[in-house]
Amino acid sequence: MKSLVTGANGFVGSAVVRCLLAAGHEVRAFVRPGSDRRNVMKLPIEIVEGDLRDATSLKRAVTGCNYLFHVAADYRLWVPNPAIMYDINVNGTKALILAGAEAGMERMVYTSSVATLGLNSNSEPADEETPSNLASIAGHYKRSKFLAEQMVQQLVREHQFPLVIVNPSTPIGPRDVKPTPTGRIVLDTLRGKMPAYVDTGLNVAHVDDIAHGHLLAYKKGKCGERYILGGDNMTLLQILQTIDTITGKPTKRRSIPVKLMLPLAHTMEMVAKLTKTEPRATVDSIHMAKKKMFFSSAKAARELGYQSRPAVEAIQDAIDWFKSANYC
Repeated sequence: MKSLVTGANGFVGSAVVRCLLAAGHEVRAFVRPGSDRRNVMKLPIEIVEGDLRDATSLKRAVTGCNYLFHVAADYRLWVPNPAIMYDINVNGTKALILAGAEAGMERMVYTSSVATLGLNSNSEPADEETPSNLASIAGHYKRSKFLAEQMVQQLVREHQFPLVIVNPSTPIGPRDVKPTPTGRIVLDTLRGKMPAYVDTGLNVAHVDDIAHGHLLAYKKGKCGERYILGGDNMTLLQILQTIDTITGKPTKRRSIPVKLMLPLAHTMEMVAKLTKTEPRATVDSIHMAKKKMFFSSAKAARELGYQSRPAVEAIQDAIDWFKSANYC
């Protein structure tokens, strides 16, 4: 069994690679030239360089592989040129799936995101059937993933491709080398740089549980269906307080209304345009914070046998890893 994993050097992708190796798969990792490969350097895998926008590299990557785990995406909350993000996340995904189908792949798992799903105004957990539309989605990343997922579903309907969609929530855990926006929250809290918070919420899951959910989707998922791979619903304050409890450093924090954060986010974006660096907060991210992004993994639990450990364990593992890797 040979599996192709795109984005194999990333946070979720490298966890998927480890899960596949443990299950006895041979793994071919598809990574960009010059990318950070610390997460996969010592793993017994084949590495193929390429780009989702390069058809030749895609054909080379899929040849000889039985299964595809398409985890790669341009994941940034702010981009100077949004067209590149859509080209990678939408057009690149389509090109890869078509290449995989032409190569005769027996099974494909596409990693979408809970960003494509609707949210309930009463903070009740949303599920795979909660209505959503492009107009209600803020930010180019989320919009690109929404369009990509719609395109994938259309390909499955038209061509009956053996493809399953998974929608991870907010992964936390070890090997967050970048780190991700959520990992940055953990890291900033460890550094004493989170004196305030906004009243928002996230669904927190251990990155290794999300990775195992990919394997379950490959084994048991129904073609064309999507499955939320999540964990515990927590407010941002609960996440910060959990970190405080683990580290034994209780901190008094002030709640900041979302409307007061908007001017700061506008300023950060203006600075980002000059420095060409990603801002700490964006206007879109502040608008998203108005709602609690709570989700249910009941369908994945029922149909795939998916399980997730308590979020506190994910946060603990993230803290331990950041400390051991000298991020603090």
